[in-house]
Amino acid sequence: MHAIINNITENSIAQEIGLEKGDILLTLNGYPVRDVIDYMFHSKDDVLEIKIQRGKKTLTFKTKNKEGIHLGIELKSFRTKSCRNKCMFCFVNQLPKNMRKTLYLKDDDYRMSFLFGNYITLTNLSAEEKKRIVEQKLSPLYISVHTTNNDIRRKMLGNPKAPDILKELQYFTSNKIRLHVQIVLCPGLNDGEELSNTIKDLQKFYPYVASIAVVPVGLTRHRKSAIRSIEKNDALKVIDEVKKVRQRCSRRHGDPIVHLADEFYIKAEAPFPPVKEYGDLSQIENGVGLVPVFLHSSKKLKLPKKIEPVKAAVITGASFMPYLEEFAKKLNTIEGLSLEVFKVENTFFGLSVTVTGLLTGKDILKTIVGKTKADCLLVPNVTLREGSDMFLDNVTLKDMEESLGMHVKAIEPTPEGLLRGITDGCKR
Repeated sequence: MHAIINNITENSIAQEIGLEKGDILLTLNGYPVRDVIDYMFHSKDDVLEIKIQRGKKTLTFKTKNKEGIHLGIELKSFRTKSCRNKCMFCFVNQLPKNMRKTLYLKDDDYRMSFLFGNYITLTNLSAEEKKRIVEQKLSPLYISVHTTNNDIRRKMLGNPKAPDILKELQYFTSNKIRLHVQIVLCPGLNDGEELSNTIKDLQKFYPYVASIAVVPVGLTRHRKSAIRSIEKNDALKVIDEVKKVRQRCSRRHGDPIVHLADEFYIKAEAPFPPVKEYGDLSQIENGVGLVPVFLHSSKKLKLPKKIEPVKAAVITGASFMPYLEEFAKKLNTIEGLSLEVFKVENTFFGLSVTVTGLLTGKDILKTIVGKTKADCLLVPNVTLREGSDMFLDNVTLKDMEESLGMHVKAIEPTPEGLLRGITDGCKR
């Protein structure tokens, strides 16, 4: 395992002392550097001795850290540890063939959990890796628990050798590693009494189990398992069960701890909890609190009375359509603005997949072509691969522009992002 320097920032400390792209970072102050986490952990000292390998030579550099100034070293990405489980609800296994190779990557790497909030199962950690997590305080981590009933969990993970989850959680929480955990709810497997028991078990680890998210299983039309999706009655039961637990936790800890994904409230046609009850929104990327935050922000957003005349269109998934339509009515009171909202049905993954983040370019095109005379189309950036302009089906923003004959702009999926897209993004 090598930590290879991928880039050196111009005029940085690293450049000044003579480090180069391609150098292998061996040690910092005598500590081995395996990856970016070791680099982050050991590069904080006031004085640094940096040992690198350049070709066949081993070189040593010394420098002083300057407060607030980054060394200027960017390391190559490490090879991500892949998942060895065969989860019956794995979304990757429900993807159709012939998509981008990166979409089929199933990571189960504690480093990705610490750095990016990816969920891991704790089923493939070595003793050395567990020790490292504790020593370097790699916290918080994001854990897929699903259930604390080990028999059911092993069945759900498709891994008969998965370790006792409660023992794993005990190890980390006793060593003061904070955890955010998720329960992917599958009707007939880990709901009802099993869900109640799981939440009770997890609450015992508070405050180191800092939040518990319950999210509905995501199923595409390409699935092979017999799991069914969450229906309205399921959602109503889950909301009712979890509401009592949240109230109890709020009285005891001043924190409800347990949070339901927005989809439960949408399916049940039930009101969302107040935004303040979501705390620091630690699992918002998991679809927990996205809609309440949007609604809260839209009420507080100050709108201009008038803008330069523009016709704009924006797309969204089926589940968010009612909320975006309501906000669009408010926006259309701005003089000079004409905003159309389009609901895109997900024929690629199946109509049961209603979130905006899983819409494809072709489904968006199918919805928009010939339906609008807008100057521009605003597309929430959650539909794009992170850091790129490409949708899940390899259609790019440029492809979409050429097909539609209009400007297409990616926007932040927030009230502020939409308004900014209208006032700035529609300008070529």
